[in-house]
Amino acid sequence: MLTLSEIAKAMGAAVLGDGQVRVDGLAEPAMAGPTDLALAMSPRFGDALREGRAVAAVVWEGADWNALGLKAAIVVPRPRLAMAQLTQMMGRSDIFTGVHATAVIDPTATIGDGVAIGPFCVIGADVDIGADTRLAAHVTVGPRSRIGAHGQIEAGVRIGRDVSLGNRVILQPNVVIGGDGFSFVTQAPSIAETGRRTLGKTPFDPLEDATQHRIHSLGGVKVGDDVEVGANSTIDAGTIRATSVGSGTKIDNLVQVGHNVVLGRDCLLCAQTAIAGSAAIGDRTILGGKSGVADNITIGNDCLLGGAAIALSDIPRGSFVMGYPAKPMQTYRAEQRALRDAAKGK
Repeated sequence: MLTLSEIAKAMGAAVLGDGQVRVDGLAEPAMAGPTDLALAMSPRFGDALREGRAVAAVVWEGADWNALGLKAAIVVPRPRLAMAQLTQMMGRSDIFTGVHATAVIDPTATIGDGVAIGPFCVIGADVDIGADTRLAAHVTVGPRSRIGAHGQIEAGVRIGRDVSLGNRVILQPNVVIGGDGFSFVTQAPSIAETGRRTLGKTPFDPLEDATQHRIHSLGGVKVGDDVEVGANSTIDAGTIRATSVGSGTKIDNLVQVGHNVVLGRDCLLCAQTAIAGSAAIGDRTILGGKSGVADNITIGNDCLLGGAAIALSDIPRGSFVMGYPAKPMQTYRAEQRALRDAAKGK
């Protein structure tokens, strides 16, 4: 259990009332008990807090904590930042320590101090796992791959050959990093090549030989420090050079990053985003849910693609785009207004 004074000090926040009140978990105001820290960081939680059993809470600026029936409170100016701090502080790990008896580890692998390797993991030849990294059950790591220190690799993750992960990387369940890219070629130019060259003006003739020949991905994947990848997301290996993910980038669930993609630092990729092969995404760029980026194009630094936006051409630095095809937000909204007005007969 932690005292409120200890929690407030770690957050750099102020504590009001009895700082020696102890808590052992976080809870919503209506469900909080006497040993929970209630999260009431908006006035809309005031009634639930008064009616509940919590004696300590994190409250909004200007809250009258005495009137809320509390013994103590922590005041925070930025609720979501407080949530990040609190959940990191109060989180629990269910991954055991040591190496499970069912793990299969190649004798050439290097395992750092304090590494935990769960049941039925398979560690390939010449793998290097940094200190204090934790692998949950059924994780596989391919030959010549490296995982940095203090990593968290959850159950069912598949790390292919020649993958490099930085320090403090978090991979949620069933992430796949380093699978082959979706890259094929036909003997003669395919209808995709013809259509792009002629802009669809020429009818397609059937190919005599439409066999798709695989282009293997030999380049691996390089992931920086402090990257997180959400459940069931995939990052494909590069063809010759590595697919690259910059430090600090966070990737949501069900995201596809294609072969040869270069992702910058501190990017956010929301759920169901897809980035086609050889695209380049600048630093601090955010891709909204279900957004897409076509192959071989460049998105500049500090861009924002709204939800379901599809980028089919280069986007300059600092742009906010929406729609399909993606266009400046002001243009997109003006077009939508015009369509609504036309539908109304204006």
